[in-house]
Amino acid sequence: MECCAHFWRYPILVLIFYLVLKPSESHALISYKPNIVILLADDLGIGDLGCYGNTTMRTPNIDQLAKEGIKLTQHVAAAPLCTPSRTAFLTGRYAIRSGMEETIGYRVLQSLASSGGLPPNETTFAKILQRQGYSTGLIGKWHQGMNCEYRNDYCHHPLNHGFDYFYGMPFSLMNDCQISHLSELDLPQQKKLWLYTQIITLALLTCVAAKLNHLVSLSWKAIFSLALFHFFFFVSWYSRFGFVRYWECIIMRNYDIIEQPMKVERAALLMLKEAISFIKRKKQGPFLLLVSFLHVHTPLVTTENFIGKSNHGLYGDNVEEMDWMVGQILDTLDKENLKNSTLTYFTSDHGGHLEAWEENIQQGGWNGIYKGGKAMGGWEGGIRVPGLVRWTGVLPEGKEIAVPTSLMDIFSTLVHLAGETVPQDRVIDGRNLMPLLHGLVQHSEHEFMFHYCGIYLHAVRWYEKESGNVWKAHYVTPIFQPEGSGACYPIKYCPCSGEGVTHHDPPLLYHLSRDPKEAMPLSADSEPQFYTILERINKAREEHLKTLTPVPQQLSFYNIIWKPWLQPCCRSFPFCYCDKENNM
Repeated sequence: MECCAHFWRYPILVLIFYLVLKPSESHALISYKPNIVILLADDLGIGDLGCYGNTTMRTPNIDQLAKEGIKLTQHVAAAPLCTPSRTAFLTGRYAIRSGMEETIGYRVLQSLASSGGLPPNETTFAKILQRQGYSTGLIGKWHQGMNCEYRNDYCHHPLNHGFDYFYGMPFSLMNDCQISHLSELDLPQQKKLWLYTQIITLALLTCVAAKLNHLVSLSWKAIFSLALFHFFFFVSWYSRFGFVRYWECIIMRNYDIIEQPMKVERAALLMLKEAISFIKRKKQGPFLLLVSFLHVHTPLVTTENFIGKSNHGLYGDNVEEMDWMVGQILDTLDKENLKNSTLTYFTSDHGGHLEAWEENIQQGGWNGIYKGGKAMGGWEGGIRVPGLVRWTGVLPEGKEIAVPTSLMDIFSTLVHLAGETVPQDRVIDGRNLMPLLHGLVQHSEHEFMFHYCGIYLHAVRWYEKESGNVWKAHYVTPIFQPEGSGACYPIKYCPCSGEGVTHHDPPLLYHLSRDPKEAMPLSADSEPQFYTILERINKAREEHLKTLTPVPQQLSFYNIIWKPWLQPCCRSFPFCYCDKENNM
């Protein structure tokens, strides 16, 4: 028994068993579960990494990961923005199935005090691995919601979605978290949300005041003063010194708020320290560690050791600091003799943010040869992301796989490695990558991929297995401003619908295998199979839409609006201030 208990530490034997046993039988070998380390970047462009062709950015640690493992060159995010992409990543399902896509203009969660978030009935890979005896930890960004009905019900919190340990930001790093930057929330939709909030709250305040006036002697001057206080309270919410940076930008350890507001300049090092500590504490395994970096999202908070070190300004400095952090985590695995017993996976939640500019300086990533970027539903630049997988002694080294794969595949892959089967009571869109990674099969299990922008299906990708061709049809595309820029200036994100998009009938059709830049749309004159290809894609689109079932919309107006009774606060609301990391 002692021999068997340590068998999983010898990965070559694991591989032999994996190859010779049927999948159902290999699932039974639960003693051989690998540790899992997932390194998830935020807003990183695929063109920012040396292993994907960059020659001016220094990313030696990530590049080394590619050399020692497998590089996926057609790895695709399920959504081009943080909240829906991460939902799909965690659940193996398109975010629209969870209600985590835009409905009325709000494309990501806007506040920790809103009631929207990852529904409690969704099953994450962390929850399944937890049931299979894994110690599970999340360090870094969450952005999947917090509370549902009252403060501290934690219905959307990481600890209620399969993680034993959480240290990081329950929301998202944004410009509002750094006092030197203008508010990132000062957008048209946010202004509309603010106006609605004003009207609703003032109406309620007037009703309450009128009711009180019947009970006590309350002058209209007092009522006016209350209304005036309310007005300035919410105006200050959007000011540079407003409440957002105090209430939304927080650090938590499990359910405990330890920094409010967070000290952005030290957040990266604290999270790196936590990640290394988790590995050392759980090294007996098996463990799952998801390191969800705050890098390289604006405002590009970078420590002094990396300021001015790159050839690409603050953005390059931030990328190179993240690469150093990756190196520290990989070094820890080496020093703890965990390299051979750990599957390590590096990716980004979506492509680089082309519209991120400040004072005429580009603050977003580079998406290489691919058109478009963050927030664009179908163009490759917003959804094609790095995908690096290493399991030393088990998976090949230095291999490239060029067939379509998805961020959603990590769900089915980890469930398989844990000796479980995917849930049978719901549609799972991800596929187990292990046969492809081992070279047991040459084709992707994804015949079709569906590219959403909010609730709108913008494009469909078809992997024609017989020929190896990859086609993509765009039904809707954003209107670039200015024309030919490849982005949507001066607004922050390209829209998903309305006057800012173009509908195509017939759809724009591209041969991605020959034209990855999506520069030459096909026609009946240039492609003899033009209508046959579109007919097949249209049929798949219709079949996919039939699989969608109505669910509560987590980004509806009610779920997205700020609710004071849901606001996380480390003291008595509204006096939310604490620093339990002041010994750092």
